[in-house]
Amino acid sequence: MLTERKPVSVGEILNQEFLAPLGITQGALAEAMGVPRKLVNELCNDRRAVTADTALMLARAFGNTPDFWLNVQRRNDLWEALHSPPRRKRIERAQRVRAAE
Repeated sequence: MLTERKPVSVGEILNQEFLAPLGITQGALAEAMGVPRKLVNELCNDRRAVTADTALMLARAFGNTPDFWLNVQRRNDLWEALHSPPRRKRIERAQRVRAAE
C-alpha cells in the first residue's frame, strides 16, 4: 500500500533531476519534444498530468523509458485518490463483484 508521505511529483523530478542538472530550460525541452512551452511549464508546475504520449516524448528526450514517467504519474494519482476524503468515500462504496449463481 502507499505511504502517508506524498510521492515526488513529475514536476519535481523534471525540475530537480533533469532540467536543473542538465542546464536545460523549459523552452529547450519543449522544443526538443516538439510541444508548446506551456505544456512543459504545466508539467513542471504539476498542473498537467503525464499522458502516454507525453511519457513517450519525455522518454525520447531524456533517454529513459515511458514507464518511468507513467509510474511517477500513477503513484501520484493513487496517492491523491486515497488522500482526498470525497474521493476515498466514493472509492470505498465499491464492492466486490460476485459470480452469478
